[in-house]
Amino acid sequence: MTRVASAVRPRLARAAEAVRPRLARAATAAKPRVARLTRAVVPQGARTRKPKTWQYTAGAATAGLALAAGVVTAVGPWDSTGQRTAERDRAAAREHTGGADHGRGSDPSGTAAEAPRPAPSAAAVLTGLGGGVGTVKSAPNGKALADVLGPLLDVPQLGTRGAAAVVDVATGKHLYGVGAADSLTPASTTKLATAAAALAALGPDHRLTTRTALEPDTNELVLVGGGDPTLTARKEAKGRASLRELAAETAEALKKRDLREVTLSYDTTLYAGPALHPIGVNGNLAPVTALMADEARTDGSGSGPAPRVADPAKDAATRFASFLADHGIRTTSPGPSKATDRAESLAEVASPPLSALVERMLTHSDNDIGEALARQTALASGKRADFDGAGEAIEARLRKLGLPMSGVDVKDGSGLDRADRLTAGLLATLLAKAADPAHPELRPLLTGLPVAGFTGTLTSRYTDGPAGVVRAKTGTLTGVNSLAGTVVDQDGRLLSFAFLATNTTDPGAAQRALDRAVTALAACGCR
Repeated sequence: MTRVASAVRPRLARAAEAVRPRLARAATAAKPRVARLTRAVVPQGARTRKPKTWQYTAGAATAGLALAAGVVTAVGPWDSTGQRTAERDRAAAREHTGGADHGRGSDPSGTAAEAPRPAPSAAAVLTGLGGGVGTVKSAPNGKALADVLGPLLDVPQLGTRGAAAVVDVATGKHLYGVGAADSLTPASTTKLATAAAALAALGPDHRLTTRTALEPDTNELVLVGGGDPTLTARKEAKGRASLRELAAETAEALKKRDLREVTLSYDTTLYAGPALHPIGVNGNLAPVTALMADEARTDGSGSGPAPRVADPAKDAATRFASFLADHGIRTTSPGPSKATDRAESLAEVASPPLSALVERMLTHSDNDIGEALARQTALASGKRADFDGAGEAIEARLRKLGLPMSGVDVKDGSGLDRADRLTAGLLATLLAKAADPAHPELRPLLTGLPVAGFTGTLTSRYTDGPAGVVRAKTGTLTGVNSLAGTVVDQDGRLLSFAFLATNTTDPGAAQRALDRAVTALAACGCR
């Protein structure tokens, strides 16, 4: 108690010194009010009876309230939530950069008077990322990890060939690896590479634009595809670019030019090469084109396998024509064309930011977004926007990030191509890189990962295990099962991992075997 008192005494002294001038000013300001109240309750000479006890009590209470009001005024002001603004300002100043999502776009000079103050940063939730000094133990021991993971990964359910890697996210140190440099088919964990390349090439705020352009003298209206697979023709856009909105704005622009009838064309020339993926016609993926609505789905679904239209671009243009008709604009049957440099842009709609597209792609394993982002990466890298050019661009971006690229061969953006080759070491290192403060543009790679027991492709997994502490991208093809993500171990250390298995014969059994390994990693102190 003596030590506590000694430690607290200087703080109390400083607090008293800080508040004394304000209390003095408050007392001075309140003195006239107290005097008036005292005169009001003191018996006047003309009165013959003494005041009763309740009168003294009321007078004293009123005087006290007046003094308190003066003090409050002096040390205030207070905001509508009951927090003193001085305290709020001090809290904001202590962490001037604010939380992870605050302060974006603020004036770096600090001269923007109308800009909101950054919110104070909360303590780190995942202390393994570096928060909570003194509360997180050192990284797990490699030998201890091998003792735990080795028996769980060396099982028949995981096929005849596999690979594994575990990395300490805080330091980037490789803690465990078996065949970590072996090139294997990654299935949908390829989307992690696609996401990283697209974010590095375009930035998380980039948007994909669909527009209309009017050719001079010919009255040809061209619907120009910008490669946005999330463009929607549905009534409820839910934050996506709306084909209906584009039609409404285009119709308004045409009417201003006194045009009520046009020749309608559509332009898909942003992309090159074949639209059909090497796997052929498949419900997991629409033909890859720069213009489509609702991923060319015909069943109203938003994710997962679904029947698709054979010609997504023509389907989108046909829907667009019907929306124009609703606004009094008649069109011809749409056909393919290319907007010239002389065409006047009339209207446009933009996709959600790339960060949101990446998160959706990873959470729901969206193959259409994967192929779109691969081609956008190719365009940003000066490559041909086809399957080959996209693969080259992704590899180049990963190499520029300093990732281990030996044996890597990217054939598509979705991971549906069985010829894709990645390594467990690359995937685990990439996930650790996404947490590196030097690469904030890669953060959606982590925030988009499905959460065990809660979201996306992990909704029904880990419900009786480490739900919430595992986040991972799944991968499944015939004979291939993979899992790559992050986990917080028993000591609060954040680890990235990648497990690849090939020649599996029972996908359900392989999935459960991978989940047992990750569950053991979450429960492991491993020292």
